[in-house]
Amino acid sequence: MIKRALLWGILLLVLIGGSGCRQNSNGHSNGDSSRTAGTQETASPARQSSPVDHERVIVAFGDSLTAGLGVTEEEAYPAVLERKIHEAGFSHRVVNAGVSGETTAGGLRRVSWILQNRPEIVILELGANDGLRGLSLSETKKNLTEIIEELQREHVRIVLAGMRMPPNYGKEYTEAFEKIFLELAGRYRLILIPFFLEGVAARPGLNQADGIHPTALGYQKIVDNFWPQLEPLLVH
Repeated sequence: MIKRALLWGILLLVLIGGSGCRQNSNGHSNGDSSRTAGTQETASPARQSSPVDHERVIVAFGDSLTAGLGVTEEEAYPAVLERKIHEAGFSHRVVNAGVSGETTAGGLRRVSWILQNRPEIVILELGANDGLRGLSLSETKKNLTEIIEELQREHVRIVLAGMRMPPNYGKEYTEAFEKIFLELAGRYRLILIPFFLEGVAARPGLNQADGIHPTALGYQKIVDNFWPQLEPLLVH
């Protein structure tokens, strides 16, 4: 339990983003270059070509866990997922729209850009940084609600990735945080990944030296975990 609490303590520092930040092309703070070398933190409009009308696009929308902090672009889960999709015979393109340190408030400001990619599906992985910073749970829920409603107004199908808080935040807080994702998935009839890091969190070999961010093998397991939920959406 002590080791687990220490790992979650490190999570508080790492996911928030720390000091030495730089701005990306969308005006968002990302980690310093030494910590993010070889990663694709966000898909920028300047670097991402506009999809043609018939192209089927999935946007991976999230924080450093989506961006792939500490691994190469090809090892981050959006790239792993795209390869799995193609191996299964589908032609979808997966856009990595992860930004290290992102909160739900920051994500809400990016929804209009997300929609510029004309996604068919969005995998929404946000909220961990809100909880770790002790932000209002009601505000987190409100921001996620607005993100979901904006995406659904454009007929985007959403896969909601749930997150969990460290046990040292207290039972009442951790349960209330986890409940946000369950309630939103139920209200808006979303596909829910109950815990994005299920089977990966705190497991040696599946996490980097920080004990938090997945390794290449960890990202492969994450994709394998939620693939049965995602695959049925690809055929419609």
